[in-house]
Amino acid sequence: MMKKPRISSLYLILVFIILYTPIFYLIYYSFNAGGNMNNFTGFTWEHYRTLFSDQRILVIVLDTLLIALLSSLVATIVGTFGALGISGHKKAATRSTLLTLNNVLMVSPDVIIGASFLILFTSLGIGLGFGSVLVSHIAFSIPIVVLMVLPKVNELDPALLNAAQDLGASKAQTFWRVIIPYITPGILSGFFMAFTYSLDDFAVTFFVTGNGFTTLSLEIYSRARQGISLEINALSAVMFIFALLLVVGYYFVNQYSRSRRQRQKRHEQAEVTLR
Repeated sequence: MMKKPRISSLYLILVFIILYTPIFYLIYYSFNAGGNMNNFTGFTWEHYRTLFSDQRILVIVLDTLLIALLSSLVATIVGTFGALGISGHKKAATRSTLLTLNNVLMVSPDVIIGASFLILFTSLGIGLGFGSVLVSHIAFSIPIVVLMVLPKVNELDPALLNAAQDLGASKAQTFWRVIIPYITPGILSGFFMAFTYSLDDFAVTFFVTGNGFTTLSLEIYSRARQGISLEINALSAVMFIFALLLVVGYYFVNQYSRSRRQRQKRHEQAEVTLR
């Protein structure tokens, strides 16, 4: 009985080593004064100074963050209402059908999605650029948000809604003061997932970008094809730290929301006891 946990722990450690070794390999050589990834000849910040003095890459980073932020915000709003709509259907068959259609978009290859949007924009005469990338990112982020929010919506106790209505709350008040606070963890999860998916998307963006507009993933791919540049290593290190900060920030926000719900629950229980 004692061997199973040890084997599983070793397996988990091995998986993390395989996943993180290439990342730390890139970061390690981003400080190499030798200018290549063959031999580490000395420590330097030169590649980071070059990175932050590169106006083109800074503009691309800002455009990428703007696309990710706008698309995740819109997708979170649409996906939240979509999850509420799916859960609100009385017929189980309808709910199952809508959820299946949502899941199809999740498992569809990015190449198919990107090619479909390219054909759509071309047939409608819509120019490729910031707008086409934004619309595409919103579209593939919505199913992600739906999957993140829907479990929290399904956990919502109808007794809470009935209690709010019995106390005289309108539908709008019930929505904003009962439903939204309860499903906020799912909404935040959906937002962060949509943000990260948009931030590192390559395949869909590759099909729908144009007019000189590009994102960070496309720029890294383009520069990597031209040859090894440790500026790319430095950029990868910065993006890794940024993603790590996002994960840590989400963890603390989630912990705060959980502790807040626990305090509210204890407060409600104390009020019931006093009554």
